[in-house]
Amino acid sequence: MIAVKRRAVAGVLVGSLAVLLAGCGKNDHPVSQGGTPPPPKQTVLKVATTDAVTSLDPAGPYEIGSRTLQANIFQTLLTITPDKPTPVPDAADCQYDAPTIYTCSLKKDLTFPNGHELTSSDVKFSFDRMLKLKTPGGPAALFTSVASVTTPDELTAVFNLKRPDARLPYLLTITAASILDEEFYPTSKLLNDTAMGSGPYELTSYKAGRQAVLTKFTGYRGARGALNGGVELNTVADSAALTQAVTSGKADVALHGFGPTDLDKLRSGDKVQVVEAESAETRFFSFNFKSATARRPAVRRAVAQLLDRATLVKKAYADHVTPLYSVIPPGFGGHVDAFKAEYKEPNKAAATMILRDGGLTGVVTLTLGWTPTHYGPGAKAEAIEVKRQLEASGLFKVNLRGVEWPQYQQLVKAGTFDLYHAGWTPEYPDSDDYLVPIVREGAVFQNAYRSQNANKLMDQEIAEQNQLDREELLENLQRVLAHDVPALPSWQGRLTVVAGKDIKNVAATLNPLSFVYFSSLRK
Repeated sequence: MIAVKRRAVAGVLVGSLAVLLAGCGKNDHPVSQGGTPPPPKQTVLKVATTDAVTSLDPAGPYEIGSRTLQANIFQTLLTITPDKPTPVPDAADCQYDAPTIYTCSLKKDLTFPNGHELTSSDVKFSFDRMLKLKTPGGPAALFTSVASVTTPDELTAVFNLKRPDARLPYLLTITAASILDEEFYPTSKLLNDTAMGSGPYELTSYKAGRQAVLTKFTGYRGARGALNGGVELNTVADSAALTQAVTSGKADVALHGFGPTDLDKLRSGDKVQVVEAESAETRFFSFNFKSATARRPAVRRAVAQLLDRATLVKKAYADHVTPLYSVIPPGFGGHVDAFKAEYKEPNKAAATMILRDGGLTGVVTLTLGWTPTHYGPGAKAEAIEVKRQLEASGLFKVNLRGVEWPQYQQLVKAGTFDLYHAGWTPEYPDSDDYLVPIVREGAVFQNAYRSQNANKLMDQEIAEQNQLDREELLENLQRVLAHDVPALPSWQGRLTVVAGKDIKNVAATLNPLSFVYFSSLRK
């Protein structure tokens, strides 16, 4: 049976419902009883960022700025909390009833800020709409394993899968899986000037490119209840503006956009707190298998044997990023330092032997592509340092070619470079999302790498329901990639938030996908 929607139809009833919900079942502050003092007044916090927001609609594009805003407005069936790397219930408790049947049981009495009830019909609408829209640059392609969503009753949503997919619980935590009010959102177009979600905050004001004002939604019933009264999110131009805002007190919190020099100054002072965590952002050098030189395993393995990541991150980024020794970074299931195990320390003699065993005795010439803007100000220094290291061995001659982003993408696709600088921040918090861009045919980085062994392991890890067995498959797949070297991991980024000394719980705001939850912040 399809769930039937029940909606509050009178203004008095909506108001009564809101008041009732505001006093029931909240997990962020206890209700005052007897002589217990009421909780302290909750402050509206001011936050500054350089992030651009291109879409308020979860079915639209989802770069970091958009994800940060959406993650605080909308609720998902499951979520990731700072104390647990695996999904936990938010709007629902979910489980596999069969390898291709995933059932989510919604909490009772969920509502949106406009008083509308949140039921399984809203869940079905949200996914049907997102898959139907197929917005360019949007998230629909992440959910290709979903055949349909059915609603046997108002509190039950069933995901019927085309094939087993162990990634689904993680996919249900991302902003693309946000639950929308089906009576508020149009079916056939995006809604980008307003928003209606059931998350920790309600959007009460929005000026595109300038400011978003969020007010605590007291009807939220999930794992991320707000400990503050709301957030005023302001967009500023650059690192200097971020620094000025947070040091002058115009912003309580500042994030996304600090340059290394400004961060070093902030750390050395005593005006603010600087909180960092490893982020999901990674950089690597991808070999292009359309190149006759890069197709030779000995060339790729010799480069891997020579790369000194510790020196690279010091020279190019002043140690503001962390050396990375596998395609899957630390913090994600199944991670192993596969390149460190395969190649140990940088070693010229070992690299020479690899090339000789591969039938190469002369100096190997490589064209290394990089792009000046898209991957940040350190990209040029990183490319120069890789050239220096390879040429210092006497085994390689490296020609650098820097090209701006639109043409760079075309040249990568055409196979112009032997290897090229690339970066990745996953779309969902699961190890698999680091593998798809490299392993799968027609993948994002279009490196033309083909491996039956890698694809077989990937098919197995996607279908595997036992997490321990799945992590073993992921470990084996990373070892295959370290041996084949279709891509050479370089570094893992850090997510940095700068806050006033009186702001508490800053570390709990950091999400591994590099966006920020504001609900834990308080003065």
